[in-house]
Amino acid sequence: MNTSGIGFGTSGVRGLVSDLSDELCYAYTSAFLQTIAAEKNLVLIGHDLRPSSPHISSACIAAIVDSGREYIYAGALPTPALAYYASQIAAPALIVTGSHIPFDRNGIKFYSASGEISKAQEQQILGATVDIPENINKIELPTVDDKAHKAYVSRYVEFFGQGTLGGMRIALYEHSSVARDILREILESLGAEVLSLGRSDSFVPIDTEAVRAEDITQAAAWAEKYAFDAIVTTDGDADRPLIGDENGQWLRGDVVGILCARFLQAQHVVVPVSCNTALEHSRLFESTVRTRIGSPYVIAGMEATRGKFNSLVVGYEANGGFLLGGNHVSEGRQLLALPTRDAILPILSLLCDSRNRACKLSALSQDLPARFTASDRLQQFPTALSHDLLTRLQADKTAAEKTLAPDSGSVSNTDLTDGLRLTFANGDIVHLRPSGNAPELRCYAEADTPMRAQQLCNACLQRLSALASSA
Repeated sequence: MNTSGIGFGTSGVRGLVSDLSDELCYAYTSAFLQTIAAEKNLVLIGHDLRPSSPHISSACIAAIVDSGREYIYAGALPTPALAYYASQIAAPALIVTGSHIPFDRNGIKFYSASGEISKAQEQQILGATVDIPENINKIELPTVDDKAHKAYVSRYVEFFGQGTLGGMRIALYEHSSVARDILREILESLGAEVLSLGRSDSFVPIDTEAVRAEDITQAAAWAEKYAFDAIVTTDGDADRPLIGDENGQWLRGDVVGILCARFLQAQHVVVPVSCNTALEHSRLFESTVRTRIGSPYVIAGMEATRGKFNSLVVGYEANGGFLLGGNHVSEGRQLLALPTRDAILPILSLLCDSRNRACKLSALSQDLPARFTASDRLQQFPTALSHDLLTRLQADKTAAEKTLAPDSGSVSNTDLTDGLRLTFANGDIVHLRPSGNAPELRCYAEADTPMRAQQLCNACLQRLSALASSA
C-alpha cells in the first residue's frame, strides 16, 4: 500500500489501473482472506464492465485458489447483486469495480459473510502480513455461475409482483452500466415496455452526484424524441441510480432517497451530512441521523439506530444509492434486508409510487419542502491542496464567507462532520469535501431554488479554482 499509493477510499480500495498490479491485487485479496474471511472456505467474486476488471479479477482469484478456498465466479454483475447473493449463502465476497470514477482507475470492494466491511475491518486488512509468490499463477476466468444473477432478479420480481409496471414505457440509458441487461430483465418482468438508449462498448463514467452536461442535454433530447414515463440508468457498478422524469429531467439522488424511504414507509433514516435538508423539514420520519460520507459510516449509523428502535431503518446517500437496514414486508410480500448501496430498489420504488399515485414522475416530489441541491467537483485537484484550502477557510470565517457564498450573509452554522459544511444567514448551504476515491474536490450546495443552488455550486468552484491557481 505504501509503495503503490493504493489504499482504501470512501468505499473500497481504489487507484489508477497502472498501479493495480497483479502483486498488489493478490496481496489485498490475501489479506482479506486471512482476516475478514478467515473462517470461510467459499468466496464469491464478480466485477463491472471496465476493461481492466477481468484482469484484476484473475489476480484476485489466484490468491483465493492459493489459499485453498473454493470460489464462485459470478461474472459481470451489479455490486448489490453480488452483495445480496453473498448474504444469502453466508459467504464473503470480492467485487472488482471502480464504481463511477473514470476507466483509467479501478478498485476492489470487500464484503464479509454478514455484509459490507467496516472501517475497523479495513484496518485489519491493512495490518495483515501476507506472502506473495514470485510468480502469480493466474488462470483464465471460468464459466459464469448465474445463481447470483437469478437471486437478484427474483428479489425484485417477487416483491413488486409481475405486471406491476404494465403500461409504463421506461427508457433505459444503458451506456456501460453493468446493470444494463439485468435491469431490462427486471423491468420487463414487472410488465414495463423498455426502450434501450445509448449503449456503449467503451466505459462511460456516470457520476450520479455530478451529472455530466452531455447527459443532461441528451436526456432532454431523448424525452422530446421519444414518449416515455421515465428514463433510468445507474453508475458503472449499479450501486447508484440516476432517474429522470417524463421530461428527461434528472432527479437529485438525495430527493430520490426521500421518495424511496417514503414509499417503503420507513420510520428511521440515516444519511451522510451532504444530503438535502428536506429530509428533516418534511417531517415524514420518526428520526433522522447524519453521518460522515461513505456507506460504511451510513451502515454503522443504521446499525446503531436499529439497536434503539424495533421498526424499519433505511439509509441513502446523496448519490441516490439506497440501503435497506431490515426486512420489509408489504401486502404479505417480504423484501429482505440489503444494507449496501443499491440502485435498483429506488428505481423500482419511484416507478411503482408514480403508478400507485396515478401521477407523473415529476409530481412525486412536489409536496416536499422547497430545498434544492446541486453538486460538482474540481477534477485533478490534489488531495493535499484540498485539505490545505479547507484548513485555511475553517480558520478564517471572513475568507470562507467571501470564497464560498459572498452574497449569502454571515455564517450561522459550521459542520465539520466530513469536510467543511457552512450554513449562511439566508439559509444557503455550501459544503466542501475532498473525494475519498480520486484527486477531486467536491462541492455540495443547497438553496431554496434549483437555480440558486446551481449558481452557488458553480460560483464557489470557480472561486476555489482561481484561489488554488494563485496559491
